[in-house]
Formats: sequence, C-alpha cells, structure tokens
Amino acid sequence: MRIAEIYVSKQGEGALTGTPSVFVRASGCNLRCWFCDTPFTSWQPTGDDHSVPEITERVLAHGERHVVLTGGEPLLFAELVPLTVALRVAGRHLTIETAGTLYQPVACDLMSISPKLANSTPSADLAGRWHARHEQERWVPTVVARFLREYACQLKYVVDQPEDLAEIDAQLAELAALVPEGVRGDQLWLMPQGTNPVELAERAAWLQPLCAQRGWNYCPRMHIEWYGHTRGT
Repeated sequence: MRIAEIYVSKQGEGALTGTPSVFVRASGCNLRCWFCDTPFTSWQPTGDDHSVPEITERVLAHGERHVVLTGGEPLLFAELVPLTVALRVAGRHLTIETAGTLYQPVACDLMSISPKLANSTPSADLAGRWHARHEQERWVPTVVARFLREYACQLKYVVDQPEDLAEIDAQLAELAALVPEGVRGDQLWLMPQGTNPVELAERAAWLQPLCAQRGWNYCPRMHIEWYGHTRGT
C-alpha cells in the first residue's frame, strides 16, 4: 500500500473535530479535484509502498486510540481491508475519509464521505483527459447509498459558491431514492472551499447562515486555523 505520510495530529473536520488521531495518508486517487489540498497524493502522488504489518506497527506505536485512514483515496487499495481488520483487533477507532466512489468491505467506525460536486472538476486546459474522467467518476450514488446502509456515516461537502447547494439537494434526493431513511441533517457537514484563513472566512460569512437555516452542520477546517496549510497536520 503506497503511503505518503503517517503522523499524529488533531482531526480538523467533521463530527470528531479536535480528537487526537493518527493519520495514515494513502497516496493515489481516482479523481483530480482542481482544489485538492493534498496534490502530493493525487496530481503528483508521492510515497513508498508498505506492508500491512509495517503500517499497523507504525500506527500502534503512536498510542492514540483514534486512527484516520485518508488520502488521496484509501479505498483504491485492496490492502485497506486487512489493515482495518488489524487495527480494529488492536482496539482502534477507525475513520475512513473517502470520496465515496469506490466500495470495499472494510472495518470502520465512521465513514467520512466527501461527495464531489461539479465545482471540483478541473478544466480541460489544466487536466487534459482527467477533465472528462473526473466528471464521469466523481459521483457514484449507489456506492454512497451502500455506505449509508452499512456504516455510521457523515457527508462532508466542499462548497465554493451559494449555487452549489442546489446540486447538494439533487444528490440528497438521489440518495433518498436509494436509502429509505435518506440522509439526516446531523450527518451533513458543509465546509468552505479554501486553504487559508482569509478564503475560509469569506465563504464562512454566507455558508454558515445557510447551514443554520437548513439544520445542517457548518464544518470549519480547523487544522488550517491551528497549523496553516502544511503537511503532517
């Protein structure tokens, strides 16, 4: 399994914000969001291959109970299944951060799904063939619905403009047709697009009130507030 980094930090997004965790960042992704904040795992993937026992040993050495398996897209790797089993046996709480386009039967306590909106699609000038591929593959409602049926889930949307909420509504309607109970308001987290405090504050000014109106969670990107936009955080 190709790993870009393993480090200890605090979760900066979603329901477990502030929780000390070991982060295992897989390198490799089937999408190419133009605003990707970890391009070293997607546009120019870096890292080294490690066996499941090696990764498990490194994670357990840190001693934290919470483990976040992220990327890139960790569900690209078949090794994720035995890795999650090994960490679960060791008593770890597992969050998997995924775009929700690929399914594997992993062990998981919180499936943190970030469905991609049209606002994520890179231009053809920037991305070449990845423009069409990303647009084709960014939204797979059957996979998201399966996660909703089988795991405790949160859905984290990256919002760039107020108009993005119409597409979120459309995606939620698709999921409601596949999952009888649909998606609860407390499972929804909307975060502003941006990688510096100024950008985040500008979008928070209109996004936070919209979340309050709908009974959804506003999701600040606290790791950027705490550490800045840097690796290993």
